[in-house]
Amino acid sequence: MITLIKNTFKNLWFRDLKEENVHINEIAVRIRAGILLIIPIYMVFTLIDVVYGPTWEVTPNSIALDTYDTDFEDRIIYKVEATKRVFEYAFQTKLLIYALFEMLLGLSVIGSRFSPTILLASFLALGKKTKWKPLKPKRCAWLLGASFISVCIVFFNPDTIASLINNSLGTSIPTDENYIPSWLALNLVWMCLLFMWLEAIIGYCAGCTLYAILAHAGIVSRHCDVCDNIDWDKIKRKKQERLDKKIRHKY
Repeated sequence: MITLIKNTFKNLWFRDLKEENVHINEIAVRIRAGILLIIPIYMVFTLIDVVYGPTWEVTPNSIALDTYDTDFEDRIIYKVEATKRVFEYAFQTKLLIYALFEMLLGLSVIGSRFSPTILLASFLALGKKTKWKPLKPKRCAWLLGASFISVCIVFFNPDTIASLINNSLGTSIPTDENYIPSWLALNLVWMCLLFMWLEAIIGYCAGCTLYAILAHAGIVSRHCDVCDNIDWDKIKRKKQERLDKKIRHKY
């Protein structure tokens, strides 16, 4: 048991650190996705509150006064003392920055040693049947997640990001505007939640599918057992069959 623990500290979720094409334990990857799933769940509730929540807060003990007027739907209009709601995202920003570092740390063997979730997932995977998968497709998945997280960080901190760009490049980007639409940030968080849930619960990796498509197009190197097992001719035939079926129904 002690030897197994030592090997886990040494190799983490890697099969062999000396092999040319690095493979990692798919079971540990799914466990890690389940751990990190907490972050997008929290961010979904945050963004729902931001996008659909009230923008004004009624002052405590405020008395509602009848204005003796109605709106276009014949609802009575009352006058109350209220303040504009101010959103503070310090904790959300720190959480997203941590998630971003987690995505980036998993891209390399050295970086993985600084990831608490990789270490924890590697230990939680002990005693379970090992399933090895190539690292390259997983890198694609984590880069995709990192891009989603980066957009959300900009959404929560538009003034800070604009100021950093202005100070670094000497530009004059307005710091009082948010360049990321709220619907985009919310949808990206939903996608991130969906992809991580699929990875953790079902074992389906959306980023790996994207990598397979890029590999088939010759954009990335094609060393992936899963990618090589995809029958692209069969997919093309099914697509053509669906198209022919639609044409027959149309005429």
